[in-house]
Amino acid sequence: MPKENRIAYLGPAGTYSDEAARAFITRIEAADGETGITPFECSSFDEVFDCVERGRCEFGVVPTENSLEGAVTATLDNFAFKGSVAVLGEEVLSIHHCLVLHPDARLEEVDTVASHVQGLAQCRRYLDEHLRGRKLVTTSSTAESARLAAGDKKTAGIANAFAAGLYGAVVHEADIEDHFGNQTSFALIAHQGAAQVFTGQRYKTSLALFLQADKAGALLMILSEFAYAGINLTKIQSRPTKRALGDYMFFIDIEGSTQDAPVQTALNCLRLKLREVKVLGSYPVG
Repeated sequence: MPKENRIAYLGPAGTYSDEAARAFITRIEAADGETGITPFECSSFDEVFDCVERGRCEFGVVPTENSLEGAVTATLDNFAFKGSVAVLGEEVLSIHHCLVLHPDARLEEVDTVASHVQGLAQCRRYLDEHLRGRKLVTTSSTAESARLAAGDKKTAGIANAFAAGLYGAVVHEADIEDHFGNQTSFALIAHQGAAQVFTGQRYKTSLALFLQADKAGALLMILSEFAYAGINLTKIQSRPTKRALGDYMFFIDIEGSTQDAPVQTALNCLRLKLREVKVLGSYPVG
């Protein structure tokens, strides 16, 4: 079955994942002239990966890390245990929360504030100062809170401006988050072997490394191979392998491409010492 010219993302429409998918579409169209790519809404990260693996969508978009909350573990687990997708690119979005209302609502009428649990948590200071005593309701996404606000004068949502416009709500106040500099990185994924869609001067390679056995010095051995090759690490994250308690693997991002001789040397040495060295993708970042 031929791949559909679609890009899968975690819905509903108006989420930050949707915004990232549209940013990737713009970049893909600018890079190779491919047009007609449409966003395809999914209900879970598993479904995004499945759509790409099974050919229902040519591309997928998944969040990998948030500057406040850390790694997105559901994404990491899919990368670790599903073998037929690769990372083709990265997009970093600045997360700006807005208080959104029904077009005819007044703030003093609001008795409920709805949003995703992270949206509520990341705007706690604003809520204490401006909406103290209002009922707080959690939703499945920030986009869903915009939809609720658009249909109810007594409900305010915490969402991005994109979602507010999409569902017919209005932005009462922008940038209400407690911490400025909140960013989320998103990965563009495709089936293993897909052609690169972007070009750049600098490359990043993402890896999943599985130990032969948990023993003293295992992490030092991994880090030493990169140090000997003169390769800079930009991220390291441990995750359980789900095989046994205490059995861990590592996600590592390094500077450079798998076409670079130092990277090839380091990976070949690690393949002799580890149970598995899985290249998740080697892609331009600038």
